[in-house]
Amino acid sequence: MASDRCPNVGPLRVEFSSPVKEELIKKQNPALQPGGRFRPRDCVAQQKVAIIIPFRNREEHLKYWLNYLHPILQRQQLDYGVYVVNQDGEGTFNRAKLLNVGYAEALKDYDYDCFVFSDVDLIPMDDRNTYRCFSQPRHLSVAVDKFGFRLPYTRCFGGVSSMTKEQFLKINGFPNNYWGWGGEDDDIFNRLSYKGMSISRPSVEIGKYRMIRHNRHKKNEPNLERFNRIAHTLETMSSDGISSLSYSLVKKEKLDLYTRIHVDVGGA
Repeated sequence: MASDRCPNVGPLRVEFSSPVKEELIKKQNPALQPGGRFRPRDCVAQQKVAIIIPFRNREEHLKYWLNYLHPILQRQQLDYGVYVVNQDGEGTFNRAKLLNVGYAEALKDYDYDCFVFSDVDLIPMDDRNTYRCFSQPRHLSVAVDKFGFRLPYTRCFGGVSSMTKEQFLKINGFPNNYWGWGGEDDDIFNRLSYKGMSISRPSVEIGKYRMIRHNRHKKNEPNLERFNRIAHTLETMSSDGISSLSYSLVKKEKLDLYTRIHVDVGGA
């Protein structure tokens, strides 16, 4: 949690008009350790947080994310590490499976007990929106500018969310069989509901985000099977998830600002 020596600012100005250089981000965050790791020096953090970003072909977005988030996370006095999970190859994108991979690989490095799952194009506009875990699964990105700073629908759990290790394992992690855009967030919401958990959220004022505008990647077309899969979450969640995760680790690099995981997740 934040202390008086590292106070949160509150509302932040977020803009994407000027490119960001990694060298400058590194210079402005001298306390970062290799792999994008940070621990506060003047207090013991209450949680150990792994921040996991599913990724492919978004290098400029990642620089903006690192530029804004590292100072925020340090002001929040978090013991954290940033993991960027890159889907290698040209196959159809699988966001949820990449998040499972990030969870599994992060635990090989450190005994994280909290996991924040974040899309690379979402930047918080208020640093009181703490990137940590709560007694219930947390949906952090409740008011994105793309949706008029309103929650698009009540069952929404996409964008940026957090879960403790216990909450994550209770739902068997995320589904591995959503290839392409859409559906996995609703499947995750169903899993949480079926296990008797509810969604906690910050206020709309604190949960504001800006989205970096972009065109959808050509291998991330809408998943035409998503509605059928969502309808059968109850039958599939025990067999499809972290317990059945299969992937091939290509390379794991501890860079200055983050840990980059290159992975082959197979295909549909």
